[in-house]
Amino acid sequence: MRNVFPILTVVAAIVLLWYAGAVWMNSAWTLDRADGPLSFGEVVRDTMSQDRPRLPAPHQIGAELYDTVIDKAVTSKRSLVFHGWVTLRSTLTGFALGTIMGILMAVAVVYSRTASMTLMPWAIISQTIPIVAIAPMIIVLLASIGVEGRAVPKAIISAYLCYFPVLVGMVKGLRSPDAMQLDLMRTYNASASQAFWKLRLPSSVPYLFTSLKVGIAAALVGTIVGELPTGAIRGLGARILIGDQFGNPIMIWSALIAAAVLAGVLVSLVAVMQGVAMKRMGFAR
Repeated sequence: MRNVFPILTVVAAIVLLWYAGAVWMNSAWTLDRADGPLSFGEVVRDTMSQDRPRLPAPHQIGAELYDTVIDKAVTSKRSLVFHGWVTLRSTLTGFALGTIMGILMAVAVVYSRTASMTLMPWAIISQTIPIVAIAPMIIVLLASIGVEGRAVPKAIISAYLCYFPVLVGMVKGLRSPDAMQLDLMRTYNASASQAFWKLRLPSSVPYLFTSLKVGIAAALVGTIVGELPTGAIRGLGARILIGDQFGNPIMIWSALIAAAVLAGVLVSLVAVMQGVAMKRMGFAR
């Protein structure tokens, strides 16, 4: 209970500030259309129930989430569960691709000086390119070779953002064994592959899971960003785009909250996997 109270306190403070911000930002429209002076209570009541507020109040977003998550069938195109599933599929695919690519590149960087001097600088440079600018190029390129649809491009964009934290974490992890441990493996006449499987790879597991938490969040961001400029009609990114086109901030905010919840669930699942793996390997009790 002592651990829960600080969290609830922070959440309550955020909600109060959110309500205060909603009153402040939405009051201008209330006052502009008023025929005469309004009391503070009248202003607050109006700002809490506007159809297209500048900043939706928490209860408005809660009502929208209830309507689009609970009341709507999961197969409905107005259901956030439906759109969340579309985004989740591309996210998991991109996460898998990015993780594999990051691990393979990390192994190459650790074991090859040439790869270390060429791959790492390019990997760093790649993260400076705006993903919004790359997304349409990827779609056009894939379409030119016969790959239609949005699922594959979104997965590639997701992998593009995901691989870098995995690469950095795995390089750090594979290089974590100290000189004495490596010398001990040489004393046992262990081959390079044996040193990798029995020393370097197990030592990299804590670093890998830490980078996977960042990577899966980045993969989700990549998928959502990939849905924005590509004309997608399904997915949380498409939901945000449609809300923006129709001037519906409540739809935009509900999709953002759904994305945040999905990210929290994914990171938590990785954390659970980390706990199980670390316990089995003897890193934690």
